[in-house]
Amino acid sequence: MTIASRRRNNANFDNSFISRFQKQISDFIPPAIAIIVFLVIWQLFSWLPGATLPGPIQVIQDTWTLILYPFYDKGGIDKGLFWQIWASLQRVAIGYFFAAVIGIALGILIGINKTMSKALDPLFQLLRTVPPLAWVPISLAALRQNEPAALFVIFITAIWPILINTAVGVKEIPQDYNNVAKVLQLSKKEYFFNILIPAALPYIFTGLRIAIGLAWLAIIAAEIVMSGIVGIGFFIWDAYQNNYVSEIILALVYIGAVGLLLDKLMAWIQTLIVPAEQK
Repeated sequence: MTIASRRRNNANFDNSFISRFQKQISDFIPPAIAIIVFLVIWQLFSWLPGATLPGPIQVIQDTWTLILYPFYDKGGIDKGLFWQIWASLQRVAIGYFFAAVIGIALGILIGINKTMSKALDPLFQLLRTVPPLAWVPISLAALRQNEPAALFVIFITAIWPILINTAVGVKEIPQDYNNVAKVLQLSKKEYFFNILIPAALPYIFTGLRIAIGLAWLAIIAAEIVMSGIVGIGFFIWDAYQNNYVSEIILALVYIGAVGLLLDKLMAWIQTLIVPAEQK
């Protein structure tokens, strides 16, 4: 390689790096401005006479210890925010896993079997409209323990978007694909892995992304009602009972941030699995 070609390659690399950096900056600026404007407006409203909620400055002052020491653990439910969120995430992971497995399996079954779809669709449409909090008393009555009841609430909340989107994805497989499968005389196993799953994947991931957000919402609701267990939901309820409003606001910020990260994680996994032309 000549010196001139090396210089051209270096110049191209530098230009590519600069263009990527400029794009990242341009993508970062609008949300940063929106957040700053929101914080300024919030702070101004907190200074109005009769305001009951603290502003962002007061929240940071009141919760500085929680922000600086998220990993402390004094035993029992007296733990830092990291451990509170970690406990909630573990419950979400377990409930969400079973919701994904059962939801995808039932969705495929309903999608390929019209009789099953007609029989079960009214029941599913009825159950999916029940709010997460409404499942809490029935789960406690049936399971008698907080932990399995919380897992059930996550499961029953997250399963519906996965199940319904999977069923729709299977039903929407183009007829041309089915015709090709018949011409090639594909076995059921070959059809399942080569036609059905690839065609339904975008719908499945749509359901999975919706479900992960609902699962995170459900565990918060469940933990608020189910007292005495470590989790961010119970942390909020305990702070409310002690009138620690700033701690509630801080926990809400953490909840929103974790929910955003969960959605981005699922979107990233989708980019790895679903071909670009199918999205």
